[in-house]
Amino acid sequence: MRKAGGIGGALGLFAALLLPWYLQQDGLGAVPWAGLAWLTDADAGSALGLALTEGRWWLWPAVLAPALALAAAVLPMARSMRASLFALAGGAGLLLWAAQGWSIGVRGWNAPALETMFGEVDRQFGIGLGGALVPLCLLLVLAAGLAGRGAFRGDPFTAAIALLITAGVGLFTFWPLAAMLSDAFRDTAGDLVPMAIVGRLADDRLWSFACLIGGTRCGVVWNTMFLATLTASGTTALGLAFALLAVRGRLRFPKPLRLLTVLPIVTPPFILGLGLILIFGRSGLVSQAADAWFGIELGRWIYGLPGVLLAQLFSFTPIAFLVLIGVVEGLSPTLEEASRTLRADDRTTFFNVTLPMLRPGLANAFLLGFVESIADFGNPIVLGGQFAVLSTEIFFAVVGAQADGGRAAALALVLLVVALGVFAVQRRLTAGKSYVSIGGKGDAGLAPPLPAGVRRLCLMVVLPWATLTLVLYGLAIAGGFVEVWGRDFTPTLRHMEKAFSAEWGEHGLALTGLAWNSVLTTVTLAAAAAPLTAGLGILAAWLFSRTRFYGKGTLEFATLLSFAVPGTVIGVAYVRAFNLPPLELAGTAAIIIACFVFRNLPVGLRGGMAAMSQIDKSLDEASAVLGGGGADGFRRIILPLLRPAIIAGLIYAFVRAMTTISAVIFLVTAEYELATVFIVNRVINGDYGLAIATAVVLIGLMLTALGLITLLVGQRRIGRRKDMPA
Repeated sequence: MRKAGGIGGALGLFAALLLPWYLQQDGLGAVPWAGLAWLTDADAGSALGLALTEGRWWLWPAVLAPALALAAAVLPMARSMRASLFALAGGAGLLLWAAQGWSIGVRGWNAPALETMFGEVDRQFGIGLGGALVPLCLLLVLAAGLAGRGAFRGDPFTAAIALLITAGVGLFTFWPLAAMLSDAFRDTAGDLVPMAIVGRLADDRLWSFACLIGGTRCGVVWNTMFLATLTASGTTALGLAFALLAVRGRLRFPKPLRLLTVLPIVTPPFILGLGLILIFGRSGLVSQAADAWFGIELGRWIYGLPGVLLAQLFSFTPIAFLVLIGVVEGLSPTLEEASRTLRADDRTTFFNVTLPMLRPGLANAFLLGFVESIADFGNPIVLGGQFAVLSTEIFFAVVGAQADGGRAAALALVLLVVALGVFAVQRRLTAGKSYVSIGGKGDAGLAPPLPAGVRRLCLMVVLPWATLTLVLYGLAIAGGFVEVWGRDFTPTLRHMEKAFSAEWGEHGLALTGLAWNSVLTTVTLAAAAAPLTAGLGILAAWLFSRTRFYGKGTLEFATLLSFAVPGTVIGVAYVRAFNLPPLELAGTAAIIIACFVFRNLPVGLRGGMAAMSQIDKSLDEASAVLGGGGADGFRRIILPLLRPAIIAGLIYAFVRAMTTISAVIFLVTAEYELATVFIVNRVINGDYGLAIATAVVLIGLMLTALGLITLLVGQRRIGRRKDMPA
């Protein structure tokens, strides 16, 4: 406790004394230490310098709070007194930091009453490196104080993780969405009218059952829930089939199967939709073959529920696979051997022992598939036709000819309520049951092969799906290496050269291709966001699975909020929340990275929780008995056993950052243009060859990154033998 509080106080004091408090023109990391700029410069000064030389008295708490924490750590005193001082310094410092940040803006006081009370003050802009580091250090000080007073089992590590996740979710998920959703309760003039939401939701287009009584279509809400249920069920079943075959299918070449399962997730926008149209569209290969061979006109069936469902199954099956494969690998063969010892056959063992032990993974995979489906925007906008869902309705309410932010907010609120219902059902199905299969002892048992009938069923599902995937990608990618798809199929590398040409000049290698800037920017930001996303997700999974504290369920659901609404809503919410002080992040790389991290956090969290449910809590208890704190047990015992979940979190975070479009389309700038935005702009301009060429390079980069992630993280070792393939 003393060490954690001292470190937080020392780092916070360093930031308050030497680092620029406000955001610099050169970015968040700019530190002008030349001469006395850190003390005297009105724009680049530290909190101490601005308080002394510019009279900004409201910055004194940023200096005094960490100084008090450092003094409490250094001076001799009773443990209870030290803990109280840590809690006081951290809590009061954070409250005063938030109060001054949100009270003073670019025009001075944000409320006339404050100006009357305190007089005029200088305007202030968004916080910089010092303004961001000080509250993080005070958070650590507060965690030390709470742990010293007995909260979080007296463990500063657990307290720090809980406060960090609470602050992150509060700032980058709850606050933007709350600001956005508040529009549902405002009228067109912007005035707060609580009953305004009733009129927006009392719309027959949302709740109609006309399709059940002979009408043309049902309400948008029922369309969304029906599609999400089909998608979640299908992706969970497909992910389970792939995971069972990859781990227990006794295949001679399981690695190509694993690669094929993650291929759709590394696909940039529109590739899957384009491939489906090339196969099943009115001029697609299957439609032309059916007309020529059998005289059957297939029509436009791909545009509607079937097409969107098929595209979502391709898009989201890899998520279920990444969650389930770690769970299947973690199953203990001992339980299944015990079943066979009691004379149960393979089929009985599989359905009565193996499948029930997979319930946490199946529930988490279903939850992610459902939430992904209701939040999906790209597939419904391309293939939806007359089949409307909430995500497209929200998009048109935001950017349509008659923009209505209030209606968009009301529809987004409906999505959150649906996600909350599924979350509650998922928790009810898995609550009160034990799924532990990894204990503290080595397990020499052999994982049994799949029953013959189950293996045949999995192969019957997987092989046609794999074949269709290969055909789909083959046709879509071929469009980048022909002159004009559909008219001139002459092979060419012209599109690739146009996108990624390079020349040697006077100053060395010059990247002259049109796509270089966007691709390099995307790789850089994705590489920065992926470890943050995976790390925060694993820490959150450990926290929610291993600790108890007030508000844990609310915080766990809050992590799903940004995942449960369409990306366009997240983008608009971020622009609204982070366009003004104190977090003036609009137009910077930081806002894109924050969007990546908290948008993709739930996948790493749910995968980690599914894996954590298999690890016996006695391992944590043994670590505590031997004198290890929460950090020791997590780092030395739990973390090595979570490697599949870490890989899943890293892979998903990286590739989603590389391929996302709807969440960041409002956040990119000319300086930080992402490859997905570049691709969509080329599609809008009709340059499909250049767009596909860029997408092919992105897929290659992501597959390379997947291999590096797997190599660096490694495989967990749980003391089990491996059988030879059949």
